[in-house]
Amino acid sequence: MAMISVLIPVYNYDVTELVKRVHKQLDLCGIAFEIRCLDDASDFEFQKQKQIVEALTHTTYTISENNQGRITTRQKLAESALYEHLLFLDADVIPKNDTFIANYLEFINSKYDAVYGGVAYSSEKPGNDYLLRWTYGKQKEEVAAAKRNETPYKSIVSANFLIEASIFKRLNNKITYSGYGSDNHFSAQLKDESISVLHIDNYVYHLGIETSSIYLNKKEAAANALIALYNTQNTANHDNHLLKLFAKLKRLRLNYVLSWFYQISHNLLKQNLLGPKPSVNYLQLYRISYMCYQDLKKGY
Repeated sequence: MAMISVLIPVYNYDVTELVKRVHKQLDLCGIAFEIRCLDDASDFEFQKQKQIVEALTHTTYTISENNQGRITTRQKLAESALYEHLLFLDADVIPKNDTFIANYLEFINSKYDAVYGGVAYSSEKPGNDYLLRWTYGKQKEEVAAAKRNETPYKSIVSANFLIEASIFKRLNNKITYSGYGSDNHFSAQLKDESISVLHIDNYVYHLGIETSSIYLNKKEAAANALIALYNTQNTANHDNHLLKLFAKLKRLRLNYVLSWFYQISHNLLKQNLLGPKPSVNYLQLYRISYMCYQDLKKGY
């Protein structure tokens, strides 16, 4: 009989609709399950959802006393889970279809240790202040499973995935970088240990789209995470194209050119990225030049 623990890290987001939909699907599948939400010290207005969530069977909503960050929150959820199969969902997603849980159950006890369902974005454009996140998501993250499976360790998006508990706890516990972009560190661990990964078309909609300025700050943080990964791990064991490009630029000493480019052009690039027609190509140029600049600035 299939048994599954659905784990949802929460921070300042209303998860009641997500939990209700997932709970309904789990009930219909007739399996042993639990849903665990761990609130990472959200504002009080969000903590009030605890009572609504815990009214559902086999569901708990625990509130941390202090903000501990995404890595620690996920580790605590995994450690407390009752079952060996863990389905991690970000708080700001919603399943795209009514067979979401059933689709994952097909791969429980399969030869794959981790199964990634993928993310999708609404076809309706958001307001101008949110276009950078939406545009990047549509072009770079909303990718068919067939394409993702060509380079399975490259397309790791942790908003929606099924994994064996023992594997997750071991790999997640090795991650020392706690900032935005830690998915890159986890995917490197997966590849380094040859964990069998499968991507399927079992999407969740990403609802919590940030403003362009906040998202650009997060991409800078993710770039810093890649620099940290470069300096602590063999980049040959990684499929991240930006990291491979960064390593090549350093090897050819072209990182000095890109660092100079960032210093003279980053304000112009920002104008586009924060404007009504953001270019993903400009974002990629911004990210790689930012990496070169930061790396030289810190003296690595």
